Amino acid sequence: MRITITKNGPYVVSGGIPLREMIITPEGRHYILTEKRRLPQAEKYALCRCGKSRNAPFCDGSHVHSKFDGNETASRRPYSERITDVTSGATMLLLDDDRCAVARFCHTDRGDVWDLTAHDSDNQDREAAIEAAKSCPAGRLVMVDKDGNPLEEVFEPEIIIMQDPEKNCSAGIYVKGPIAVESADGTVYEIRNRVTLCRCGISENKPFCNANHIDGGFNDGHLMAT
Repeated sequence: MRITITKNGPYVVSGGIPLREMIITPEGRHYILTEKRRLPQAEKYALCRCGKSRNAPFCDGSHVHSKFDGNETASRRPYSERITDVTSGATMLLLDDDRCAVARFCHTDRGDVWDLTAHDSDNQDREAAIEAAKSCPAGRLVMVDKDGNPLEEVFEPEIIIMQDPEKNCSAGIYVKGPIAVESADGTVYEIRNRVTLCRCGISENKPFCNANHIDGGFNDGHLMAT
């Protein structure tokens, strides 16, 4: 299973990775992913990276006509070297690399994940914090115990095309599970359990999402479609 980034072109997905489209949906003071359109499945397919396709989420060649600049600017350093903040609780640590897709799963009915981690002596706060951290599509947040062991299961591989009606935009590509992402130059990024790839074409941290789809009002043409 692999996602290969083509130079100034689409993501080529191979290995029959399941593909879904889901909606970032508010529920109380937290968010969940709910089903949207059924998407065709294939052993190999190409996903739009430039944000111009009229057949989203699939590539239709629009990157050629739009002269898309898909230059990859994201750091190649592993997550452990990119951590910018650590929140400490009694039994666990919340690691944060600040690579945010503004999907908002870090908010819960009991408070945000940082406050909950700091109060993890309360079992309910602890469980809510663990759930919030592992629900972060960008992989920004990782909860570990005091020995550094991740407090989340390894997810089954799948690719989720996200829509965000609350923000009136189409969101990024949630790559869930340990799927290799290969740069256009052949380098394989660190394989992680959760990352979000840009599909609006305007991230300043390509290939990863930096939430520019929100300010840019990105609409793939299916935002409100059923």
